[in-house]
Amino acid sequence: MSDLRRTPLRALHLENGARMVSFGGWEMPVQYSSILEEHRVVREAVGLFDVSHMAEITATGTEAEAFLDYLLTNNISKLQAGKALYTAMCNPEGGVVDDLLVYRLAAENFLLVVNAGNADKDWDWIQTHAKAFDCKVENQSDRYALLALQGPTASDVLEQLTPIAKDLPRLAITDTQILGVKTLVARSGYTGEDGFEIFIPSESAETIAAALLSAGQAFGLKLIGLGARDSLRLEAGYPLYGHELTEEITPITAGLKWVVKTDKPNHFIGKEALVNELQTGSNEKVVWFTTEGRRIPRMDTPVLINETKVGRILSGTLSPISNCPIGSALISVDADPNALEVDLRGTRIPLLTKRPPLHK
Repeated sequence: MSDLRRTPLRALHLENGARMVSFGGWEMPVQYSSILEEHRVVREAVGLFDVSHMAEITATGTEAEAFLDYLLTNNISKLQAGKALYTAMCNPEGGVVDDLLVYRLAAENFLLVVNAGNADKDWDWIQTHAKAFDCKVENQSDRYALLALQGPTASDVLEQLTPIAKDLPRLAITDTQILGVKTLVARSGYTGEDGFEIFIPSESAETIAAALLSAGQAFGLKLIGLGARDSLRLEAGYPLYGHELTEEITPITAGLKWVVKTDKPNHFIGKEALVNELQTGSNEKVVWFTTEGRRIPRMDTPVLINETKVGRILSGTLSPISNCPIGSALISVDADPNALEVDLRGTRIPLLTKRPPLHK
């Protein structure tokens, strides 16, 4: 894996027994102990994730807001300073180039956090479309390390290092200092639990990660890998790019109609296609499911009604909390959601469609 990029915390991962894997062009920890154990730590106490592989892009200038309102489906003009917004970045056909969080740091200063596997593609896309606006875009990914502190006692841990933890609202961001290091802290996450995302200068990552681990000992804090990150997001019903969202799966098909603001005053990329889909209806839809037993339907397994294929599995794993398989599927809108099955080596398994979160 010598050709893969590495985060500033690689040595910390190896010291703690991480199993490292290739992910999105990066060498990343998939687990330290077991995925099931790490998953439960986040649901019951608090976990620390290294998500420094995510890419950070800034947009600044007098037309930064107008540019992002053109680039993204959600309404950036209504985003207040110090707040975050989840949104999609679509192509002209309405398919998703990426899903991302946008933070408004100041009136003309925005921070975009995009998926690691899409970082190069996103950067090219953003640069191309920014040329028409009085707006400066910069790839700041090498500047930042990013930690995610997630779980019911996350605020208790972070409060040991900065007083802002308890009072920071969800989907808000603020600057603070941790051990004298200027840091951005946002209250958000990808697990279905309370938590924070902490933007740190890369050169300070090891020091602050160690301080968090020390402060968290009394609260059961553990390092968590990408394996549990995936099972946690699936239980919560959060999409993962390349699965529930792709350049062929629109945000409306994915059940994210709320991030598409077709009433924005100005045009945005993909608007015509998405308006048409809202008016005429989608041909397919993403559904979430559980199954009985222990056999897990995996990605691209056909979804059947009798002998007719009506869709395919997008994601599947075992829920450590419900102790049953869970996942998502893309199916025809005409398919009866109560009659869906998969064939796993000759055994028909019913898919029990359910509204997320799938562990409650």
